[in-house]
Amino acid sequence: MIDFTGKTVLVTGGGVGIGRAMVEAFARAGARLAVAERDAERAAQVRDWLASCGGEALVVEADVTCKEQVAVLAEQIEARFGGLDVLINNVGDSLMIAKPFDAYSDDDIDRLYAVNLGHVFRVTRTMLPLLRRQGAGGSIISLSSIEAFRGIPNCSVYAAFKAAIGGFTKSLALELGPVGIRVNQIAPESTETPQLPMSLMIAPEHCAQLPNWIPLGRFGQPEDMAGAALFLASPLSGWVTGTTLHVDGGALAAAGWYRDPKGTWTNVPVITGNGFNF
Repeated sequence: MIDFTGKTVLVTGGGVGIGRAMVEAFARAGARLAVAERDAERAAQVRDWLASCGGEALVVEADVTCKEQVAVLAEQIEARFGGLDVLINNVGDSLMIAKPFDAYSDDDIDRLYAVNLGHVFRVTRTMLPLLRRQGAGGSIISLSSIEAFRGIPNCSVYAAFKAAIGGFTKSLALELGPVGIRVNQIAPESTETPQLPMSLMIAPEHCAQLPNWIPLGRFGQPEDMAGAALFLASPLSGWVTGTTLHVDGGALAAAGWYRDPKGTWTNVPVITGNGFNF
């Protein structure tokens, strides 16, 4: 049932990380790919990879935070494929803005809005006519974050915009249900990408602590999110809409609980000779 032969899938930010893994997964499942990627080198790389697969694809250098470029993207998809079956709003970034809320500038907030929420509205609205044209069976998937479901210090604006995707997803699912277009979101925990290189952020001597931090004992990989997207876009989830698929290794379920050095669950950091053990 994971067969997208004859289906057209748009992935924004599809040149690297989670987006690139989704492009590859859908291509292997037979889909025709439309990819929006603002970085010219990454766009060229994913274009070459898709060409080597022999499938039909359109890679457009486009910044989805720019309404003019989104409009051109839609025109190119319509001209090339005639319609759209799956839209994946993958773009998002904390922009490394982490500070107390009262230290945020208006520019900080505007930039975070554009890259985490504004483009979700704009791309979805622009692509809806193409999705409607294909009729029932369409799917819209947006990438949120675990931070939309728990507090995160010094990233309140980022978390707020990610949480807003959930409200948008539920409400749009109600609007589009009657025409058979499903709307869902994926909420990842920290995932190994060039944007968030977890393997470089954790000191080697602390890697043994991963099973204590995350129930499934590791950080996410882009392929984990790609698998979730395949499921949500396929008939396997044909009666799923307006919901969130948490792809987080159990981190949200743990909700602040950790295993101490003896393997006992605790919600209190353990003080050891080396300081706090989380």
